[in-house]
Amino acid sequence: MTMTTEETTAAAVSTTRPRSRNEWTLLSNHGYVLLCIADDPDTRLRDIATRVGITERAVFGIVEDLERGGIIQRIKVGRRNRYLINVDSPLRHEIEAGHSVGDLLGALIVSDHDTVL
Repeated sequence: MTMTTEETTAAAVSTTRPRSRNEWTLLSNHGYVLLCIADDPDTRLRDIATRVGITERAVFGIVEDLERGGIIQRIKVGRRNRYLINVDSPLRHEIEAGHSVGDLLGALIVSDHDTVL
């Protein structure tokens, strides 16, 4: 049985899970992947995917985006990858102008020395 474009679109719409207004987050998946890399530069894509809640293939695409954007550098260490973050890389949106990746990470990563109120 062959489906028309309209039937395919209708099927896709009917199978997508409606999002609750309570399910939104402030960061994109790109931000979450970057935070995972900052937390553990030797992390595996599989582990990032589990933490972020996306597929390993999606993480791979995001890592490529971050690398092409000059935000991270991938270094081969044996059979694994190690990621270096360019903290001086400027954030990409005009609203974020004047801030760097390091500023963002500094604001979001809580170290052992930070106090949480």
